[in-house]
Parts: sequence; C-alpha cells; structure tokens
Amino acid sequence: MTPASLEWPTQDLLAHRAAATPQRRALIDIETETAWTFAEFTRRVDRTAAALETTVGRGDGGHIGVLTDTRPAFATLFFAAMRRGATVAPLNVRETASELAAKADRLDLDALVCERETASTASELVDERTPILSVDDPTTDGVTALSAGHISPDSDESTAGEPEVEVEPAPLDREDVQLLMFTSGTSGEPKIVQLTVGNLVASATASAFRLGVDPADRWLCCLPMYHMGGIAPVIRSTLYGTTAVVQRTFDDRATARAMDEFGITGVSLVPTMCKRLLDAGWEPPESLRFVLLGGAPASTEFIERCREASVPVYPTYGMTETASQITTATPTEATAHEGTVGQPLVVTDVSVVGETGDPVPTGEPGELVVSGPTVTPGYLDAARTADAFCDRGLRTGDVGYRDDEGRLWILNRRSDRIITGGENVDPGEVIDVLLAHPRIEAAAVVGLEDEEWGERVGALVVPAEGTASLAVESVRNHCDDRLAGFKRPKTIGVVDELPRTHSGTVDRDATRDRLLEVGVDVTEPSR
Repeated sequence: MTPASLEWPTQDLLAHRAAATPQRRALIDIETETAWTFAEFTRRVDRTAAALETTVGRGDGGHIGVLTDTRPAFATLFFAAMRRGATVAPLNVRETASELAAKADRLDLDALVCERETASTASELVDERTPILSVDDPTTDGVTALSAGHISPDSDESTAGEPEVEVEPAPLDREDVQLLMFTSGTSGEPKIVQLTVGNLVASATASAFRLGVDPADRWLCCLPMYHMGGIAPVIRSTLYGTTAVVQRTFDDRATARAMDEFGITGVSLVPTMCKRLLDAGWEPPESLRFVLLGGAPASTEFIERCREASVPVYPTYGMTETASQITTATPTEATAHEGTVGQPLVVTDVSVVGETGDPVPTGEPGELVVSGPTVTPGYLDAARTADAFCDRGLRTGDVGYRDDEGRLWILNRRSDRIITGGENVDPGEVIDVLLAHPRIEAAAVVGLEDEEWGERVGALVVPAEGTASLAVESVRNHCDDRLAGFKRPKTIGVVDELPRTHSGTVDRDATRDRLLEVGVDVTEPSR
C-alpha cells in the first residue's frame, strides 16, 4: 500500500457511492411514490450543483442557508453543496422570521434556499445582495427557481431525455466544514457548530459498528432534516449504499403504515414519536432491526413498554457537537441495566470528571467530556470554542456516571434546558420575549413534565408595577408571533414575585411547584 492510497478521497461521498453501486436504490420519496438509484440521485445532484454554481459560484467555501422542511430536495441540496465545495447551514422552518433573522445574519450567507411555504419568510432574512432560491416554482417577489434543465431538486419527473449535466466535484478534505448547525442555545445566544466531512464519516462509521449494516437496509427519515437526527440517516445511507426512505411529516398512523409497506429496517425517533406510535396500536414489522431513540431522555417505564411491544429500541445520548451519537445502548443492555444510555461508540472517548477536571472514580457523578473524530473542531465563534474545550476534549455540561463496563447514565442534561417533543428550548430566549411585554416586569421559564411531549414550557410572570391585572391570554398572544410553536409557554402563571434562593437567583424547583399551583394551561390545538 502506497502513501497515495491512504489519502482522503477527492470526490464527494455521493459521487463515490454512485461509482461503486450505481444501480442500488438510493432514496424513496413516500409522498410522490418515486425512487432513485444512486446513478439517478447523483445526476440530480449534478443539476442542482450546476444551478448553484451559476448563482453563487463554486469551490469558494461559501455558506448556503437551507430553509426547507424534510424532503428529497434537502438531501439533494446537501450533496450538491458538497459537490461544489460549499457549506450547508440548515435553518429551522418552525421558527419565526424574527428568530431566524439574527441567525441568518451570523451565518454570512452567500445564498438562501427555500421552498414555497418558506419563501416569504426567506425574503425577510437577507438583503437584496444575497440570492434567494426556491426548490419549488417561485411565487414570491425576489425569489428565483433553483433548477437546471427544468428539473427541480426533488421533482418526480424523470431526467431521461434531458441533456446530461456533469459537474466536476470540488476537492474534498476531511477537515472541510460541511455543516453549520445551531445548538439549542441553553446559555444565551445559540452556538453555531462546525461539522466537518471527517466528523460526518466518523459518526456514520461508529454508528454502523453499534447498529450494524445490511445491504437491504431501509432507514426511514421522518425527523426534521434541519436537525442532525434528520439529516444523519441520509448521509449514512449514502455511505453504506443502502436506501433512505423519506416521509415528509411524521404521523403515527401514516408512519406505522410506511414501516410495513416499505419494509423499513431502521428509524430514528424521539420518545414522543415512539409513544404516539404505541398509543395508536402500532406493532413493529418483522423487518425492523432498530429504533434509534434520542433527542430526549426515555424513562425506564417507557423502555419496558417498548420491550413488551417487541420494539427494538436503542436509547442514545448524543449532541449536535458530535454529529449525533455519543453512546448507544442495545435493547438487551437497556433492559438489563435500567436507565443506561450504553457504552460510547467506537473511536469515541468519554471522561467523567470532577470540578478540578480530573476523572472521578467509577460510579461517582461528574461532567461528561467527549473526544474523538466525531467531535466538532469548534464553534464558528472562536471565543466560544475556547470556553467549551478542555485538555480532555469537549465539555458537554451534562452530568452522569459510568459503571465498571463503561456504560453511562445521564443524571441531568444541562439543567436549564427544556426538551419538548425532541426540540430543545432555551429558557433565556423565552424570558427575553416575555420581558418585551409592556406589562411584565419579571419572568421565569422552566420545563414541566408532559405525558405527550416529555416536557412542556412553563412560564411564571410578574406584572409590571402599576398593572392592575395581567391576563394569561395577553401573555400567550404576545408570544404567538415571536416564538416558534414549540417554544411558546403552554402553562402560564401570574404571581406577585418569583421564588428565589438565598443568593437571589430564581429557584427553579420552587418555580415548578408554583406553576403547578397557579398555572393556567394554554396548550394550543397544534404545535
């Protein structure tokens, strides 16, 4: 073996896969009932890469924002950006224009790609110098079509008969930043995580060692692709040469039906989704090998319910900064060792450290520090990177412990963070919105237990001086246009003063207790 043979591939990941197994099924779109081989997939990526090149240039390391929901066009855009040497920055379509505007500004976008439903929002996020491209036929002023040869990135039209469009892949290096993903912003402004090509490949490889890979695998993609858990199955399936099945919106009955009809072997879900499937009477098909369960903690009772229903759940602890999984428990481990999230994946090292930064003895709790090739090289903000890393690796801010065989238990996950239906909510962001209400003087935001969503957002507010009364409906209406649905308080309480500790900080436990006493449920019909 010569040194040259050990060099990193110079082509993008899809180009390699299409050259190796062109006739294998790459992707199935449930909504349009269309399917692409890897040869067809790479042709569509060529067309989209050519359209991007015409608009924003090629190989310059530019940032392409993506404001589209889960659909094949998202996957096409991801690989088209990789093919032309650009970085993809997914944006959450569930957030409001005001929430997204600050993020778009920090990304310094060279182009923003939207869809029909998000075009009007996209037009509010960038100035006239930044191209706005739509994967659908544009209906909004200032938005142009992203297509080549009249074939959109996820059209069910065949490319047969269209002139061939070939784009030479930009040089690829494992250190190239391929994704810019926002964290939940648990402490102030959300951080922008840089994920390299090497991070993504290492994560896919490590996951394969834990979950296994079969040539006949079909991974159902029903999580939002603007989250790591939604785009990871597409990237991994391309690397493995297996099939990604795209379901654009999760629905308990439709998702259960899709698993049967398409012979699904794996699916990524948050606990809320899995619970809704079981509540609807779902019985997993014989084809199903794994349910990668992450995004929020799963209770011991729920894991037992899955075992009784023969659902092969793999409870997972992960984060955006590690391109998804850090540890994953097998179904056998999850049953035999209650509450564990399993052992670290191959090539991932997890240290449990005390306040001094030194490792603590087995069984004792401490902060989890992660290192290995899946870990981000840092945030887009260098100062934040310096604060997040120590000599042992990335400080997660999460507290847990391990047993003699390396299995991990998570005791708390960034105590301020709220995880509702798999979405992360920064209480500080919600508080800032509440304090913008002219009749609110102070506010505290906490997570409350919720049977369906795991947690719901609860807010305790203090009326401004001189305010005779403060209606809960006024608070709710104030949040409607300023916060995404999942971030809006679902339980609101009005009090004379916030519960505080002796040091003057808000007492979060007492706030929860007070909300359960005086809080009014304002849960909306939909999220």
